[in-house]
Amino acid sequence: MLVRIVKLSFDSSKIDEFLENFNKNKHNIRNFEGCRLLELYNDKKDSNIFFSYSYWESETHLENYKSSELFKTVWAKTKVLFNNKPEAWSVTKFESLP
Repeated sequence: MLVRIVKLSFDSSKIDEFLENFNKNKHNIRNFEGCRLLELYNDKKDSNIFFSYSYWESETHLENYKSSELFKTVWAKTKVLFNNKPEAWSVTKFESLP
């Protein structure tokens, strides 16, 4: 299981636009082949910062998503809203306690 964590920072005037785009596409992203979980978090101290967490069956599945028209469309509308460079990590889930 590969976990993709992306830190997204927006100008406060762009957050509603980001959320509208996210909400419009979240089910398509979650239902993309190989995606097992999609979550969006908002930082408690800085409401302009969001984190997306997505769980992928494999790195190949994530790369297929990143090469897809869905990703290209979502990312094109998202990247113009940033007020800082996004950061992303691909990690392997080591342990999870329910």
